Amino acid sequence: MIGKTHLKKLLGATILILTLVFVEIGSTPQTALADTTTKPATAAEIFSVNCAGCHINGGNIIRRGKNLKQKALKRYGMDSIANIANLVTNGKNIMPSYKDRLSEQQIIDVAAYVLSQAENDWK
Repeated sequence: MIGKTHLKKLLGATILILTLVFVEIGSTPQTALADTTTKPATAAEIFSVNCAGCHINGGNIIRRGKNLKQKALKRYGMDSIANIANLVTNGKNIMPSYKDRLSEQQIIDVAAYVLSQAENDWK
């Protein structure tokens, strides 16, 4: 039979290991993507793979008001390909930078896709 002290140590070690695993997964969500041999080809695929996790259907699961709808894009000065591409490239606040994950052309394509989708209300 396992004693209380041994059980507490085992439970503590298990929690520590799980915490470390989740921290590693959470801090590097794109690592697996970078290692794949098939890279997304279209702007919609690039958006789906890299952006939709937070911006599904043009929304924002982190900060609702900072979504990709046309009204919000205009409000925050993100209503041009250049401004969106700059934000995607360099990131801002909790939005990460994608300059190490996407090519310059992919970033421009995604920016154009975002504007196009916003004009169509993401339908």
